Amino acid sequence: MSFLDKIGFTKLKEGLTKTKEDLFGKINRLVNARKKIDDDFINELEEIFLSSDLGYDTVETILNNIKERAKTDKYETDAELNGLIRDEIMKIFAVSTSAFKSFDFGLKKKPFVIMVVGVNGVGKTTSIGKLAYNFKKAGKSVLIGSADTFRAAANEQLEIWAKRAGVDIIQNPGTGDPASVAYDTVKAAVSRNTDVVIVDTAGRLHNKSHLMEELKKIKRVMQKVIADTPDEIFIVIDATTGQNGLNQVKEFSGALGGVTGIILTKLDGTAKGGIVVKINNEMKIPVRFIGVGEQIDDLQVFDSGDFVDALFGEK
Repeated sequence: MSFLDKIGFTKLKEGLTKTKEDLFGKINRLVNARKKIDDDFINELEEIFLSSDLGYDTVETILNNIKERAKTDKYETDAELNGLIRDEIMKIFAVSTSAFKSFDFGLKKKPFVIMVVGVNGVGKTTSIGKLAYNFKKAGKSVLIGSADTFRAAANEQLEIWAKRAGVDIIQNPGTGDPASVAYDTVKAAVSRNTDVVIVDTAGRLHNKSHLMEELKKIKRVMQKVIADTPDEIFIVIDATTGQNGLNQVKEFSGALGGVTGIILTKLDGTAKGGIVVKINNEMKIPVRFIGVGEQIDDLQVFDSGDFVDALFGEK
């Protein structure tokens, strides 16, 4: 692990402190007390998992696998029991690992267009600023489209983040048509030969159906410039909202014909980081990035191995 990787992993561990102390602190105490896998062990482990927002379906999958393995293998020491639990949690991530191994990913085409959706208050604007910063840091040219034209504050905040990140921004706060801003942004990116485009969108209109129709329109209008745009649709959800966040994923994904990845914010502010496991198992949509702090470089590419290692106190 390089020095920079170690810095990132240290930030990840610090950001997951609340979840680690709650979820895996309880697991360690259970393992130390029980020493063997019996009905009492399974029942207590189920309660621990459910209290950390892993969800019933996910918990059932993990526990069934643990019981099956316990039939053939002996798990008697603390290390063996913890290793078993860690392995079964890791299996959940095998179905949907991230395609983004770093911000310096190979471009499939230019511009690479990312549409960002999500309700107000989840950290969408700050996540876009942090994405832009990290892509720029990785050597890519970046253009932000400020297509949340319904909130003046959103435009102002995004402009501040663009300046912090050192990237250009397209905005037209005087228009009531966010799709036109998205169109102008993609068109400008083509003419400038920009690497990455990040398009912000509204998180709330006067009713839900209006919001979803507006997002569909933005997608259609961008396709007038590049037929198969956007390349990614990321939804930002707040880790502290639990099941409500998953409901948001279902609504946006249904309206847009699927979202390609999740940006999970505020993981450092919750003890229910188990929602990451639940998302991967139930939604089959990969978590692409996680927010573990307030600083501009505290948005990290999600790596399931690092995530589980950080929770188990490894490395």
